[in-house]
Amino acid sequence: MVFTSLFIQLGTTSCVGEVQEENGEVHSAKAIVTGAERTADYFPILEGKRLALVSNHASRIGSTHLLDTLISSGIEVKVVFSPEHGFRGNEDAGAMVKDGVDPQSGLPVYSLYGNHKKPSKEELGEVDLILFDLQDVGVRFYTYLSTLHYVMQAAAEQGIPLIVLDRPNPFMNVVDGPVMTKESMSFVGLHPVPLIYGMSIGEYARMIAGEGWVGERLNPQLTVIDCLNLDRESDYTLPIAPSPNLPNMRSIHLYPSLALFEGTVISVGRGTDLPFQQIGHPNLKDHYTHSFNPEASKGASNPKLKGETCYGLRLAQASDSKVLDLHYLIDFYTKYSDKGSFFNNYFHLLAGNKVLIEQIKAGKSAAEIEASWENDLNAFKKIRKQYLHYPSKAEAGN
Repeated sequence: MVFTSLFIQLGTTSCVGEVQEENGEVHSAKAIVTGAERTADYFPILEGKRLALVSNHASRIGSTHLLDTLISSGIEVKVVFSPEHGFRGNEDAGAMVKDGVDPQSGLPVYSLYGNHKKPSKEELGEVDLILFDLQDVGVRFYTYLSTLHYVMQAAAEQGIPLIVLDRPNPFMNVVDGPVMTKESMSFVGLHPVPLIYGMSIGEYARMIAGEGWVGERLNPQLTVIDCLNLDRESDYTLPIAPSPNLPNMRSIHLYPSLALFEGTVISVGRGTDLPFQQIGHPNLKDHYTHSFNPEASKGASNPKLKGETCYGLRLAQASDSKVLDLHYLIDFYTKYSDKGSFFNNYFHLLAGNKVLIEQIKAGKSAAEIEASWENDLNAFKKIRKQYLHYPSKAEAGN
């Protein structure tokens, strides 16, 4: 059986793929090997075990889905758990994902998004080990971190070992944004980390366990299968789009800056061919010439401002620099006439605090706001440093 990807591929390889010069010699960089690809290192652990698999459409070894590889290798998979967007990855962001049966394997698939966020004792009743493989994008409000949290908690509560197959994310060497405060914690942010936290999902799993975030009396039996040939400066291209509205690397690089608009009246281009690559609103016609019309599409069945002509910015040609840029948000707030309706109650959950909205309303500049994060970011970096596995030239002296 073969799982068919529902999304365009972002790249044809998971290699660094660049030619580098060292000591006067030109050579090809070594290919990055993901945790999932290191089957010789974790398949022996799986032998004779009844397995629960936490995965989605991007959980692949080359062009083959991890579930197919496990079954064809004689490993017994009892149950599959899926995150936001579903096992096939084609559900809308925020949509209730239903439980079901995978038609290819006949296995039960339980959703970990919606009202049911943590595997139950009954669902894990015949499971000896949990295998977790999700492609993170390195931004706090991308909900796969919260899925990881609840899976780790359930595993620890039931005394079930957990293996996390590590994958790179595009912001491995970036730490930026406001640190999550307790009053703003939700499924789009469960931990006191910045908006961009600069860790692979395997490193993050070690931090969850080490900091006791799943519960002080719980001790997860965690194993991480690390990537090979990965450093913090690696320019990794995700081989498959991680979710419907992040179709390419440009959208992923813009995601930390533009996703904050989800807590406003502004459209981020869901329901167009450029999601997270354009932003706009009908009431900004006097300020911008670029326009777009959100319509129902796969992964965005009822997009914000559906059927309305939005005016704003097209960012599909924007810089690929990996930063959190507040200038877009401040500029649109300044130009939007009805400022009292600009933000909604979701904004502080995305921002991680209730301060950012007040700073913007008070007319603070991006530089002033960013300076207010410095102490919290420095404190987080000290915690983060304990759990970093992959080397970084830029951080060698920190």
